[in-house]
Amino acid sequence: MTAAEGTPSWTLSGFGDEIDADPDVQAAVLHGLGASHIEVRSAWETNVVDLDDEQLTRLRAVFDRRGTSVSAIASPIGKVPVALPVEHEIARLHRAVAAARALDASFIRVFSFYPADGQAPDDVRDDVLTRMRALADVAAREGVVLLHENEKEIYGDIPRRVLDIVESVGSDALRLAWDNANFVQVGVEPFTEAWPMLHRHVDYLQVKDAIAGTGEVVPAGEGDGELLETVTALRDAGYRGFASLEPHLADTSSLGGFSGPAEFGRAARAFAALTNRIGVSTT
Repeated sequence: MTAAEGTPSWTLSGFGDEIDADPDVQAAVLHGLGASHIEVRSAWETNVVDLDDEQLTRLRAVFDRRGTSVSAIASPIGKVPVALPVEHEIARLHRAVAAARALDASFIRVFSFYPADGQAPDDVRDDVLTRMRALADVAAREGVVLLHENEKEIYGDIPRRVLDIVESVGSDALRLAWDNANFVQVGVEPFTEAWPMLHRHVDYLQVKDAIAGTGEVVPAGEGDGELLETVTALRDAGYRGFASLEPHLADTSSLGGFSGPAEFGRAARAFAALTNRIGVSTT
């Protein structure tokens, strides 16, 4: 990330399926909140990697009509047991790439696999790195960038292992999506502990916060996720990328969350209070 002159401006996006299953409603609400982009995890209750070509064409038409661009494909790739063969996720990555092309996106979110029950994460390191390298190789050939999201219970849940992934793979096609709340939920202070280790690899911000004692997800700045310190550091580093709202305020599952329009709006206003405080505009 390099500094740029002028007033800092970040591009506001959000996980549309946290608003509604209908992408037309998703885009309308996001526009009402001042977001020019959307992060696509599912549409019409179908995960993005399961959308066929006809559905992707329909989805593109919805976004074109609304004047909405796509910040990232929020795939579930890597949110599976590491024991599955690598070909399983390679096949799903090709569908995510098809979605990225259809929707004119360059980022695809991924994860770094679940160990088996009772298996220590460090025991599956080699298997994880083999799979992450294979995914990054596909991404490099296809001209997209994978964003690894730190997520509880996967190999890359804590800073040390996240750093291991991105540095061991060593590919420009594998970068980091930063999630403060997920670090809180695994007992990590995001800015104090994780940021110094990982900031140079971060290309994307996912916005949510959490309470350390309970793991409850709350709007940005209302928990223990050190959001103010994080966004200030991003500003000072010259960040000019996406800030994607992922509120998780009404319901959460292993594959995502839901907020509804009203709670999504509350999350957007909380984040706007933070960016206004540090002199960053969003578009």
